[in-house]
Formats: sequence, structure tokens, C-alpha cells
Amino acid sequence: MSIETLLKTYETALNANDIEGTLALYGSDPVFMPQHAPALVGRDAVRGGYRQVFDTIKLNVAFTIHEAQEVGDWAWARTSSAGRTKILAAGIEVDEGNNELFVLRREAGSWRIHRYLFATNQPRA
Repeated sequence: MSIETLLKTYETALNANDIEGTLALYGSDPVFMPQHAPALVGRDAVRGGYRQVFDTIKLNVAFTIHEAQEVGDWAWARTSSAGRTKILAAGIEVDEGNNELFVLRREAGSWRIHRYLFATNQPRA
């Protein structure tokens, strides 16, 4: 799977609130670093983090890849995402936008998310 395909598949899984589809894109030793929260280390913690996200919000975002670099079995990609988020408890929609950094590692011949960090570029009031 190419880096571009991986990130497009991640976008699709994220917008579908698909926990298992999202987790399938991560490697064997993942770390998910959402803003305003401690790092989630390991597959169980990452699964729990996405479960909490998907129980709280429904995303409708698109990713733009600004740059990606490969070095052997390692790569990184800098992206941004933009769209709308529905806050489920309140039933309201707000603008969504983030800057993201993906650290990728090739495992069994395919790129997988090794580390993922994001921060908003659309802070809520």
C-alpha cells in the first residue's frame, strides 16, 4: 500500500467511524497522540482512543498531503484536514481543521502508521 493510499484509506475509515478499519492501518507497535490528551501507546490503547473519539464525534473531513518522504522502511507525511464535525452529545456541527504528522513504518511490505500526532488549526471558542 502506498503512502497516499494509506492516508486516503485512513480518511475513509475516520469518516465512517470505523474503529477496526482505522486500527488495521496502524502497525504492530502504534502510538496515537491526540491533542489535549496523553499519548495512547499500543494497539489496545489506540483502539480505546478511537472508540472514545467515535463515541463523541462524527467527522466529515478530507486530508491534503503537503509532503511525504521515504527513507528505507521509514517514512513521514505532513498533512492537513478540513471539514465538519458533529458533536454527538450536543447535536451540533462545527468546522474542523487539523495539522497532522504521520510517522510510517513498512511492515510485511506495506506502509503502516507507526506514530500519529495532530493539532487543531480551527480552535473552538
